[in-house]
Amino acid sequence: MASETVSFITGDGIGPEISRAVREIIDASSGEIEWEIIETNPKEEPGEEIVERMVESVRKNSVGIKGPITTPIGSGYSSLTVATRKKLNLYANVRPVTKLPGLGPDLQKEVDLVTVRENTEGLYSGVEHTVKDKYAESIKLTTVEGSSRVARFAFEYAKNEGRSKVTAVHKANILKQSDGLFLNCAREVAED
Repeated sequence: MASETVSFITGDGIGPEISRAVREIIDASSGEIEWEIIETNPKEEPGEEIVERMVESVRKNSVGIKGPITTPIGSGYSSLTVATRKKLNLYANVRPVTKLPGLGPDLQKEVDLVTVRENTEGLYSGVEHTVKDKYAESIKLTTVEGSSRVARFAFEYAKNEGRSKVTAVHKANILKQSDGLFLNCAREVAED
C-alpha cells in the first residue's frame, strides 16, 4: 500500500498536545501516512502567512488534520481557522453524534444524528463594530447562495448515508430576515 501525504497543522496553545495524541492514534493504525507538518504560532508570525501555508499544504495534499488555533477573545487578530475555511471553501461543518455502549445511564437506547452547520457565514462573517463605546454590533450575514449550498450538502449527505430525515434548525420566528431566508432556502432545496 502506497503512503499518502497528509497536511498536519499542529495548532497552538493546547493544539500541539491534542495533535500529538491524534497523530499517535493514527500512526498506530495500519494506515501508511507521511505527514507534512505545518507549525503555527500566531504570536510570532503574521496570521496571513500562517493561513497561506496551511491552505497551500492542504490544496497540495487534498487532506489535512488541524489542531486548535487560538483566536484572542475580545480583541487581537481575526480567526485563522475561519480564514482557512473561507479560502478552502469548507462551508459545511459535519458533526456525527452516536451513543457509545456502556457510557452513562441508559436513558436513550440509541443516538444517531449528524449536525451539518454553515461554517463561513452567519456570525462567522466577522462583520462587527463598536459605536461610541456604548455598544457593539455584529452583523449575521446570511446569503441565498450559502444557505442553499449548506442545505443541499445536508440533503445529499443524508441521501448518501441512507438517512431518511433532514431537520432545518433555525430561529426564523425571531430572526425573520436572516433565519427566514435560510429556512426558505432549505425548503426550496428539500423540494428537489
